[in-house]
Amino acid sequence: MANIVPDSFKTDLLGGVFDFDSGGSTFKLALYTSLGGFSTSTTAYTTTNEVSSSGTNYTAGGNTLTNNGVAVASNVGYVDFADTTFSSVTLTAVGALIYKSGGSNNAVLVLDFGGSKTATNGDFVIQFPTANSSSAIIRLGDA
Repeated sequence: MANIVPDSFKTDLLGGVFDFDSGGSTFKLALYTSLGGFSTSTTAYTTTNEVSSSGTNYTAGGNTLTNNGVAVASNVGYVDFADTTFSSVTLTAVGALIYKSGGSNNAVLVLDFGGSKTATNGDFVIQFPTANSSSAIIRLGDA
């Protein structure tokens, strides 16, 4: 499976649900043990298959992301988030969901890690790609 951009994100983006400017909407990243329930039909954050918060030091709902705002280069608009660290956790995850926190907890992007990633009483770090028009995590541009 590859990363998924839910259809609901596309319509919600055009409908003005999201504000990706710094200081705009609050976005979170939740970790999952299985991505089997996610598809282009995904609409919102779910607790199904989310990493357990029992005995792992993981907080249900995940981490709040620091949004570094929007930019445009080479006719491509893009959004960047700062890397996020789940500190002193013991967990295994195969992917994550970025979503808008609050209201309907609207889905933004499903991330597939390409396999199980583990931290044992240590830090689990999500490192976002370089913030530019060819690598940023969310990009909109000419087809």
